[in-house]
Amino acid sequence: MGADQRVTELGLELPEAQQPVANYVTAVQAGELLFLSGHGPVRADGTPVLGKVGGDLDLAAGVEAARLTGLFLLATMRAELGSLDRVARIVKLLGMVNCAPGFNDTPTVVNGCSDLLVDVFGDAGRHARSAIGVAELPFDLAIEIEAVVQVT
Repeated sequence: MGADQRVTELGLELPEAQQPVANYVTAVQAGELLFLSGHGPVRADGTPVLGKVGGDLDLAAGVEAARLTGLFLLATMRAELGSLDRVARIVKLLGMVNCAPGFNDTPTVVNGCSDLLVDVFGDAGRHARSAIGVAELPFDLAIEIEAVVQVT
């Protein structure tokens, strides 16, 4: 089963791909690699998920923010490639979590995105990853995630 069919089977609705908010593009393909710029979490009603995980947001809300971010990464992949079936493998994620002082469970937060990618792509969704906590993110976003994807 292809990734596009898997998205449907999982009952996922991908949002419109995010547009850049500054002087950059959301994706660049170099050979068989697609580099995705940092994406943030936006709810279905269009509001961004803002605040610090471990302060304004609890762990579960942080995990959900990472999952929402993953949906936008998928939307950008589909917009760039025409189909998620062209994704050969998720190579690497960099997850940056806007953390309250003392919060250090960033790996669990970023699992919200990682788990989604494995659900959609199976073993090809397993990836190398860094999950770091930061003091601030643009616009006070709760999380920002960038990705490197191998394509066919």
